[in-house]
Amino acid sequence: MKLLYITNGIKGAAGLERVLSIKASYLVDVLGYEVHILMLNNNNAKLFYEFSSKIILHDVIVNGNPFQYIRKYIYGIKATVKKINPDVISVCDDGLKGFFIPKLISNRIPIIYERHVSKVIELGIKPSFIKKVKLFFKFLIMNYLAKSFDKFILLTKDTISEWNIKNSKVIPNPLSFFSINSALLDNKKVIAVGKQGIQKGYDRLLHSWKIVQENHPDWELSIYGKFDPKSNLVSLSKQLNIENSVHFYKPVKNIKDKYRESSIFAFSSRFEGFGMVLIEAMALGVPCVSFDCPFGPSSIIKDNEDGFLVTNGDADAFAEKLMVLIQNKDMRKLMGGTAKENVKQYLPETIMPQWDKLFKELTQ
Repeated sequence: MKLLYITNGIKGAAGLERVLSIKASYLVDVLGYEVHILMLNNNNAKLFYEFSSKIILHDVIVNGNPFQYIRKYIYGIKATVKKINPDVISVCDDGLKGFFIPKLISNRIPIIYERHVSKVIELGIKPSFIKKVKLFFKFLIMNYLAKSFDKFILLTKDTISEWNIKNSKVIPNPLSFFSINSALLDNKKVIAVGKQGIQKGYDRLLHSWKIVQENHPDWELSIYGKFDPKSNLVSLSKQLNIENSVHFYKPVKNIKDKYRESSIFAFSSRFEGFGMVLIEAMALGVPCVSFDCPFGPSSIIKDNEDGFLVTNGDADAFAEKLMVLIQNKDMRKLMGGTAKENVKQYLPETIMPQWDKLFKELTQ
């Protein structure tokens, strides 16, 4: 089967790129698909994640003013589709333009849309009236165009209510790795992973960490993710007098090793689309403390069984749960072991057959 993914880009270190590298590589290497990826303005840039060498990449250059950009985008999509003549197209573009692709392609090819973020993420924190109005009309258009796809794929059951369309289906993200060797959970380290910004809630995490430090000054917090100077996290850590125990690192390819060196995973997001880093930490037997934010954590973590879910925004309660695990190594090991077992439902060999079945159903 010939499959074409259409996305903005695959060179970054974000979750969408990571997930696409896993899915596309599995389809081509294990299931024998012919996989193509159409991306925008890659310009031969080095990819952060590893994609199978069998995947065929198509780089569409779009630039200029908005009208030139749109014209080049439409032409690039049509030309690539005509050249490849795929059996199925899967759109991985959380922006508005991706919703128009079924309208751009005249020949009857099954088209899937993969939604990787929640609408809540676009709204952000305390949106202005103007932003609310703009997003109201944007979401109105999205909801209308979403019905044009043969299937509209969401990551969690919770997000179905955001769309209220009959063609939706839930397929979670697959794990990027699973290891027999679990974290020993002996090191006095807490880890958080994700790009800096308001969404990830690291400001909330630092306030929780101040409480932890007052009681457990020998523990350290490591945060891995793309830097954002606007977040002022370094300044905040200094204001809270915790800068000696908090360490900020850029994204690393060997993040699996960093999970394994840690004893607790902290997930402080205000809102999410899924929570890829949660299942990665759990796959290495690292127990998680997470805010119960929309959407993702409550679909992944079983509270008090393989991790802790904390009322979204309650920094004191978050700190308390971190300290419960810090003070009880046996609980860390018990929760970590349960987490590793429960997260097997996200193994590629479980998730990818769902995609294979869907693709085959659409082409019958």
